[in-house]
Amino acid sequence: MNMADNNLHRNRQAGRTPVWDLPTRLFHWALVALIAGAWWSAEQRLLEWHRYCGYGLLTLLLFRLAWGLFGSTTAQFNYFLRGPVRVLAYCRRELWAREKQSQQPGHNPLGGWSVLAMLALALLQILLGLFAVDIDGIESGPLAYLISFDGGRLAAQTHHLVFKVLLSFIGLHIAAIAFYRIHKKENLVSAMISGSETNRDREPLAVHFAPLWRAAALFSLSAAAVFISLHFFGR
Repeated sequence: MNMADNNLHRNRQAGRTPVWDLPTRLFHWALVALIAGAWWSAEQRLLEWHRYCGYGLLTLLLFRLAWGLFGSTTAQFNYFLRGPVRVLAYCRRELWAREKQSQQPGHNPLGGWSVLAMLALALLQILLGLFAVDIDGIESGPLAYLISFDGGRLAAQTHHLVFKVLLSFIGLHIAAIAFYRIHKKENLVSAMISGSETNRDREPLAVHFAPLWRAAALFSLSAAAVFISLHFFGR
């Protein structure tokens, strides 16, 4: 029995079900920190640090896309993304129920699409920033030279707009966490910290945790892709 199996067995014996692997949890909290850092550095006009936060976010998002294909069970997109029928059924039957429902571990059908929307908005935000130009044409993203000044200004304006939309989704995400904590007595924050949640009434689907070496390899590839792209194409 390997270390992951030992931890899984120990958690189940303690009345807990392993849900989130370490790479997913690290990604989540690093994303929170870097989005906050990107906002603060922009407000303080610390544009060099703002760019570093953007590069870090791009690396994280590329990693998360790869982890959504090759990662642990609950991190994979094909595991938690469900069709409209399942989402509507969840909203009708389970969303407002006070008792904890027996469902597969990880994101619920509604939460899965919310996560994907936030990832897409964050990625769009970063890509726009790479081409953005300020109103004086003094500060610009590393790829702004590839498009016209007017195109760079449009990218900058859309960059600001998308951030407002992203903040709205983050606000909804926080409101949903509070709703689940108060109404359904589920501590989603604790699960994202510890990696496990209280067992359901019925035995949930077993979660397969991908090896950490795979996460390290995918993260290294993501960082290398960002570095090489900026080195050869950025200014």
